[in-house]
Amino acid sequence: MIIPAVAGIVTLIFTTLLTIAGVGAAFILIPVFIGLGIDIHTAMATALLLNSIAMIFASYRFIQKKLILWNIAFPILIAATILSPLGAYVSKGLDRELLLWLFVGFLLFAAGMMLFYEPGKKENKAEKSRQMAYGIAVGGFAGFLGGLLGVGGGNFIVPVLVWLGFDPKKASATTSFIVIFSSFSGFLGHASFGNISLPLLGFTAAASAIGAIAGAWLMTDKLNRKQVKLIIGIVLLGIAGKMIWNLVV
Repeated sequence: MIIPAVAGIVTLIFTTLLTIAGVGAAFILIPVFIGLGIDIHTAMATALLLNSIAMIFASYRFIQKKLILWNIAFPILIAATILSPLGAYVSKGLDRELLLWLFVGFLLFAAGMMLFYEPGKKENKAEKSRQMAYGIAVGGFAGFLGGLLGVGGGNFIVPVLVWLGFDPKKASATTSFIVIFSSFSGFLGHASFGNISLPLLGFTAAASAIGAIAGAWLMTDKLNRKQVKLIIGIVLLGIAGKMIWNLVV
C-alpha cells in the first residue's frame, strides 16, 4: 500500500497545479509511476484515466462559472479527433527526435508568450461568429501536432487560444473540457495492454478528484487573469524542461 499512497500524494500535488493551467497531469504522472516500479502500460493507462477524472470534476466547476467556450470547445474536439490520426501517420516518415526538439522550441516560445505577451481581447460580439472557425483551426493544429509528436494536444490549445485574445481562464477551462475526451480515448488504447491496479487507482483517483476541485477553485476564485497566465507559462516551461531532459539524457 506504500506505493499507491505515495502515488496518490504526487497525483494530488500535480493535479492541483496543472488543473489551473488546463492541462492534464499524465505527462508528469507517467514517469513518476514508472519510477515507483509500476508497469509502463499500467502507468500510462492509469495516468490517462486520472486526466479524465480530474477534468470532469474541474469542468463541473468551470461550467458553473460559465468559463467554457462551447462555440470553440466542440469544433476543437471534432477537428482534433479527425486530424490526430493523420499526424500519427505522417510521423512514421519523420525523425521523431527532430520533431520533439521542434516541439520544445514551440513550448519555449509559447511559455514566453504566456509570461510576457499581452494580446488584445477578441471576445466582443463582432468576433463571436469567428469562434467556430477558431475552434476548427486550433483543433486541427492541436490534433495534427499531437498525433505527430505523440503528446497531449492541450499543450498547444491553451497558448494558441490566449494568443488569439481569449481570456486565459476561459482558455484553460475550455481545454480542460476537451482533455476529458482526448485522455479517455488514450486510456482505452493503453488499457488493453496493462492491468489496472485497484489499490493504485483507488488512491490516485481520490487524489485526482480532490486536486482538480482544489485547482479549479483556485483558478476561478483566487487567481486573476495575469496569475493564471503566469502559471500556464511556468507549466509550459516545466514541460519543455522535462522533454529536454528526456532528449539529452
